[in-house]
Amino acid sequence: MPENSSRPQVLLQLLDDVPEPAYAHPGDAGADLVTRVDVELAPGERATVPTGVAIALPDGYAAFVHPRSGLAAKHGLTVVNAPGTVDAGYRGEISVTLLNTDSTMPVVLRRGDRIAQLVVQEVARVEFLRAETLPGSHRGSGGFGSSGGFGTAAP
Repeated sequence: MPENSSRPQVLLQLLDDVPEPAYAHPGDAGADLVTRVDVELAPGERATVPTGVAIALPDGYAAFVHPRSGLAAKHGLTVVNAPGTVDAGYRGEISVTLLNTDSTMPVVLRRGDRIAQLVVQEVARVEFLRAETLPGSHRGSGGFGSSGGFGTAAP
């Protein structure tokens, strides 16, 4: 398939000799980020891990750091503030705060291991308008658990 020249362009600076973010498969939403250091996370431990890359996003875009599903399912590894947000104006190294949720096994990562996914999305900046009341909606003020789920039978 030919390159799509209408794709937004993101400037990338490699801060270390590590693989640049890359999409593993056609159609993937997230580009893989790797660790530039070795790290071992004991059960319940977290660490902020550098990726060796910095980016310059176009205005109107943000990048979101998501956990890798395989690491979560197989090792209990997740991103603490998922998704982490990289704003268009940020120019520093992208780091990922990882958490080992496994209760018994450590997670060992080696330099170059894929640790997270970077999803770039167009975002809207809005104007916030104060209001004394808000218009009604189907959901209303129902929040955490208001739509059912765990322990509720389907109708």
